[in-house]
Amino acid sequence: MATKERHVTDLIEVGQHFYIHAESSLADGRILALLNGDTFAVFDRSGDIQPIGRGQQGIFHDDTRYLSQFELRIEGRRPLLLSSSVHEDNIMLSADMTNPEMELPSGLFLPHSELYLRREKFLTESGCLERITIRNYFAKPLDVELSFSFIADFCDIFEVRGDKRPRRGLHLPEEVNRSGIVLGYEGLDGVVRRTLIHSSLPPNAIGARELSIPLHLQAQEEIAFTLDILCESENKTTRHSSFDESLQRVQQTRRQSPLAGFEIYTSNEQFNDWANRSKADLEMMVAPTALGFYPYAGVPWFSTPFGRDGIITALELLCFAPDVAKGVLGFLAATQATTTDPERDAEPGKILHETRKGEMARLREVPFGNYYGSVDSTPLFAMLAGAYYERTGDQEFIRSIWHNVLAALDWIDLYGDVDGDGFVEYARKSPTGLLQQGWKDSQDSVFHSNGALAQGPIALCEVQSYVYAARLGIATAAADLGFNDVADKQRAKAADLRKRFEAEFWSDELATFALALDGDKRRCNVRTSNAGHCLFSGIASQNHSKLVMNTLMSSGMYSGWGIRTVACEEKPYNPMSYHNGSIWPHDNAMIAYGALHAREKTLPLKVLTGLLDLSLFMDLHRLPELICGLPRRAGRGPTLYPVACSPQAWAAGSCFLVLQACLGLSINARESRIYLSHTALPEALRQVSVRNLRIGDATVDIDFHRHEETVGFDIPRRTGEIEVLALR
Repeated sequence: MATKERHVTDLIEVGQHFYIHAESSLADGRILALLNGDTFAVFDRSGDIQPIGRGQQGIFHDDTRYLSQFELRIEGRRPLLLSSSVHEDNIMLSADMTNPEMELPSGLFLPHSELYLRREKFLTESGCLERITIRNYFAKPLDVELSFSFIADFCDIFEVRGDKRPRRGLHLPEEVNRSGIVLGYEGLDGVVRRTLIHSSLPPNAIGARELSIPLHLQAQEEIAFTLDILCESENKTTRHSSFDESLQRVQQTRRQSPLAGFEIYTSNEQFNDWANRSKADLEMMVAPTALGFYPYAGVPWFSTPFGRDGIITALELLCFAPDVAKGVLGFLAATQATTTDPERDAEPGKILHETRKGEMARLREVPFGNYYGSVDSTPLFAMLAGAYYERTGDQEFIRSIWHNVLAALDWIDLYGDVDGDGFVEYARKSPTGLLQQGWKDSQDSVFHSNGALAQGPIALCEVQSYVYAARLGIATAAADLGFNDVADKQRAKAADLRKRFEAEFWSDELATFALALDGDKRRCNVRTSNAGHCLFSGIASQNHSKLVMNTLMSSGMYSGWGIRTVACEEKPYNPMSYHNGSIWPHDNAMIAYGALHAREKTLPLKVLTGLLDLSLFMDLHRLPELICGLPRRAGRGPTLYPVACSPQAWAAGSCFLVLQACLGLSINARESRIYLSHTALPEALRQVSVRNLRIGDATVDIDFHRHEETVGFDIPRRTGEIEVLALR
């Protein structure tokens, strides 16, 4: 079967060719996304899959699109959409529809809105199950035909994102049976992938691209049937259960999410909507793996484990759901590089950037099977290990990954510091890898004040902050575990790094830290949000921290919706770019986190207010990966970025980290204490209740009340030994 050609009308390339090609703007209409582990789907508002817009619609499994087109018709006509939504728990998509006016094959004229049709669909671990209910409100019996047209292109996710392949595998002959059809593809990797389409009502016609189901409906009669779309590969047979049994299993798995325990209520219903949607999105994206729970990065392009994204999401949730961090640490420890492989940017001790399971990754047409091209994942891994230990006191788990932690620290010293100057730098080892390897990893994201791209090896300011935090956190854990030599060594290295960093990265001219040092040790003297990531670790002096905050709150950096990645005064500033002037919720959350223990809370309060206001304009109150960095204008909403992932894990997690920063809420399990450092709340939040904060077997609920100049708190419930200390 030939793959249907798609007409490219508009092209936006972000960064290098590994990024997303857009074929039209968001004006194509709203899309609805579902995710369950290694299966995700993107539908239009009717629940169909159409090859329009950015071409990202489809049902995907293991980084392959198993269904690229799927459209429902009544007597060859598209039903009229009444309403559609993804349910609050992100499990089910439902769409209510009716018929257009039409003449039936019997010659009977059917006015519009005489047939009610409801579609309900959800994802299993390896497919999509749909129940279709149709009811006849016409005064007479009706014979109607529902038809489903379909195409399975079996494109790799990187093809869908825009990569061109010189060769592809073979589409296999269709296999028709009494209840449906099997579409097959044998990849160049030798793997046979199959899409099974099965109807609970027997079709009366099945073709290569369509099946039809005849229905006879008495007046007021209702008929329901199911249509299952299952994904198989490598001769693995997909387990098939009924619609209701499969739905029950998915719901039960979701209830076991590591986020299920905590709850946050406030006096602001709009904030509650944002928080509830963020939590539901994270419950959907935190996937159970053989190595523990792991937050997949985002739908549609990044629905897989990413090292940096998973770690930052775990940090955002650490206060409220520490088991996410445990899963992330376990997964990344198990996938830590042990050998040198320049094609994959792998070196002993280095932590994963990204893992993929598709055909192109298996063939190494892209290096992302297990790819290690990020400079920050390794220090972030060690930093998360230290933070997890402080939050939980879980010595048994930290001992189990201790050799991985030490290997990560060795990588920082032996491989991360390319030129031996005490800073961690990056320079890609292969031309097929990522040129820029910090969180801003598009090709043009590191530059000098004249706009010229920096030449490597490049030392990013925020990476040094992560290293500093990692060394101090691991020193505390090492001392408790009895490794005093490790503790002393890491504290000494941290002190030396802090001294060097302040001297080399601080710019009096900018009143902030330089973005980076290039290969010649020249500062990239530009105002960027990267400097804000230097606030939470303590690597910045108190005076410099205040100046950085002031710069971040300036009109050139703060747009009204959030802090821009690049100040609008800088030459490369472009509010519609991916990294050079846009606004990222997770970036803002990391910056706000820097004021966790600070007396002055202006920065996190402004960030929280901006992101809350932004959520009001977003469909489902769901913050996207990023928005354009245009200034906020009275009476106008934000400007959306055309290829932003939504939902995305670290964007969803931003809600909780920013709130934590405002509350000044930190937990030290070793002391069995909760600290509230200079708690502040914006005017929009008069009351905040946090339920089921857990330290070991003890739990506590805390209610916060905003007054004119202070914030008070009550403890309505406490079990076990937990002390709550307020620092004012």
